[in-house]
Amino acid sequence: MHTYTKKELMALITGKLRRNFGRDVDEATSLHMFKACALVLRDIMSERQMQTQDRTTRSHARQVHYLSLEFLMGRSLMKNAYNLGVLEPLKEAIEGLGFSAPELFESEPDAGLGNGGLGRLAACYLDSMTTLDIPATGYSICYELGIFKQKIVDGQQVELPDNWLGLGDAWLIPKMDEVEEVRFGGRVEDVWDEHGHHSIRHTGYDSVLAVPKDMEIAGYGTEHGNVLRLWDSKSPQPVDMSLFSRGEYLKAVERQALAESISKILYPEDNHYEGKSLRLKQQYFFVSATIQSIVRKHRAEYGTLRNFHLKHVIQINDTHPTLVIPELMRILLDEEGYGWDEAWNIVTHTVAYTNHTVLAEALERWPQQLVIDLLPRIWQIIVEISNRYQAELTTYFHGDMSKVERMAIIWGGDVRMANLCICACFAVNGVSALHSDILKREVFHDAYLRTPGKFKNVTNGIDHRRWLSECNPQLDALIKECCGGDRYLLDPDALSGLEKYKDDSAVLERLDAIKQANKKAFASYVARESGIILNTDAVFDVQVKRLHEYKRQLLNVLHIIYEYQHLKEDPNFMIVPKVYLFGAKAAPGYYVAKRIIHLINSLAATINADPICKDKLQVVFLENYRVSLAEKLMPASELSEQISTAGKEASGTGNMKFMMNGAVTIGTLDGANVEMHQVLGDENIFLFGLKAHEVSELKAKGYHSYEYYMHNNDLRAVVDALAQGFQDGVSYNDLAKRLLFGDGCPADEYLLLADFDSYRNAQKKAADTYLDRKKWNQMSLMNVARSGIFAADRSIRDYARDIWDVPVRDLSKL
Repeated sequence: MHTYTKKELMALITGKLRRNFGRDVDEATSLHMFKACALVLRDIMSERQMQTQDRTTRSHARQVHYLSLEFLMGRSLMKNAYNLGVLEPLKEAIEGLGFSAPELFESEPDAGLGNGGLGRLAACYLDSMTTLDIPATGYSICYELGIFKQKIVDGQQVELPDNWLGLGDAWLIPKMDEVEEVRFGGRVEDVWDEHGHHSIRHTGYDSVLAVPKDMEIAGYGTEHGNVLRLWDSKSPQPVDMSLFSRGEYLKAVERQALAESISKILYPEDNHYEGKSLRLKQQYFFVSATIQSIVRKHRAEYGTLRNFHLKHVIQINDTHPTLVIPELMRILLDEEGYGWDEAWNIVTHTVAYTNHTVLAEALERWPQQLVIDLLPRIWQIIVEISNRYQAELTTYFHGDMSKVERMAIIWGGDVRMANLCICACFAVNGVSALHSDILKREVFHDAYLRTPGKFKNVTNGIDHRRWLSECNPQLDALIKECCGGDRYLLDPDALSGLEKYKDDSAVLERLDAIKQANKKAFASYVARESGIILNTDAVFDVQVKRLHEYKRQLLNVLHIIYEYQHLKEDPNFMIVPKVYLFGAKAAPGYYVAKRIIHLINSLAATINADPICKDKLQVVFLENYRVSLAEKLMPASELSEQISTAGKEASGTGNMKFMMNGAVTIGTLDGANVEMHQVLGDENIFLFGLKAHEVSELKAKGYHSYEYYMHNNDLRAVVDALAQGFQDGVSYNDLAKRLLFGDGCPADEYLLLADFDSYRNAQKKAADTYLDRKKWNQMSLMNVARSGIFAADRSIRDYARDIWDVPVRDLSKL
């Protein structure tokens, strides 16, 4: 593996500046410099990827295709340099050319092609698949505007466009010779020739071109290279010149605008027909282009699709890419002329499904009329799949239509995407042990009884190289000293070597000093960005994740109100000073989530302005939470809030990042917290709250939140304060009523009041423990030492062994 020197990189960067931008170094701006560095790394990665492609073609290896509507890649310059082993010489080269390396890295926009955990997971998995030498390609949409930039104005979320492509397109390689055509609407007719052969004629459709833009993916410590293929939508006729020449300018570009709207923005609002239509178009556009591309290359290599399922596995990340099932059927039936049974055999041995949610509202359903209008041929195929499946189910369940109804693909005017996945995919996996168990026991129980072998578990994992080594260099250095060098970077289980230092006061004190340094660094960043001065002598208690009611940011807020009320009564109430840090984006149409953001900011303004709270209690909402902000925050965090209602969070990955950086978790037994508790034991985590089965039992017998309110004076005072509001004069009576009486939903649907006392006690225990510095640092050390199991490399090995049936790189010989 060639290692590049500072001198070589300076020459390569200078060459890029001259050839691509017509600039000498002394004329170049930081924008030119960033793009030149990106292009240099891109060339190295392209060379590796082409060699990987040649090896894969020669060996006829089985390939993995990972389909996800989200890939939250974050920044790439530093990450790619790190994986390629050129980070230090690149920094030296940038400085040697008269630029600041930290400023250049910081100038890169996040590639925000995702919404949260789903997209971040997909990005981590691409890194691990490449590091483990699996021939794999990720597929998504090249959104012009990714997840919105969040601005807080008067305490409320305002969404601004996030145009990442200005600098981000330096990583993208357009492949104009691999454009695919995707068809919408039109009419479908059956055609029979004189020999009685049947075919399909599709007419009157609208075409959209899918232009692939490839992002190279570098693995760590390997020559292997993979690709993330992002599809950009274009009109086949950019401008109608006849309309333009008649002066009808807007109409002339209308078709172009409609086509390009498909890749304009991540997740358009779907609370109206146009938004639903655009979202369904996005999903079909992305899977149709993807499967056509895979098929085209396969046919060129093998001349037949009869062995397609032996050479490819398609993993669909949540239900968004489900239409790949009928689309592959369409190609096999209509373009290849295969019979139904042969086509179905290929499809059902190719596609596997990862489920990410137990929430009924998140299991996608599409109005059947929308599918008929937009995708007439796909509708016909779904109907055929549905009819055959329903007939099988009716026989299997001896005519018990209540079970058939739950499992049906088309029912009540809806097309149910999760049920289509359950029917057609050869494997269905959850993303934590608890989540997979709930899928089998509740969500897909009847399907599990019918095909138990189909159901698997692959607990999520994170890219530990990015989320520990790269973002927490001081902790990385300590681990390398204690665990025999950098072995843990390719063998995360080696982190367990830290355990033997559990009683070593020098190591514990150094761990404490690293945390303090990281807190100060993060506080400096916050001060620069917002002018807010964080109290670094306080415990950093952090809850950062998507804003959703089941994640219970509101429970955290209720407890802060409780602490504030008692602090006002007794200035010595807080035995440990606390800084509560929140970061969250609410979906633009999610009214309650936006109200909770407003509430957090109202409460923060009141507490931070009250002299009695000075150096004791502080609340800060971190604006525009994103990957690059998380990379700064995780190393500084001390108490990790993972407080979702038990049975609601599929897994979580933020919980793993906090753990790996030495934060101690306060949480419920939900998602991957369950497995974290298994490896940590009771003594290294602060557990509270009802367990998943207790939640079900309480709801079954009738949960009355009002009773908790009436019988607990502290809780009543908190909810009353919520209803009254804070110093900005905004009342949150709507949220209080939602907790006590419901609002078109059950009162306190996520059991905040039921878990309040238990949460309060766990917070008290955490504060008491924090005072015992040795004990806290031991807990922190054990969290790092036992986090190796939550590395994405382990997750990908599980997929490769249990679902994909592909070999992985043997790291034991390194």
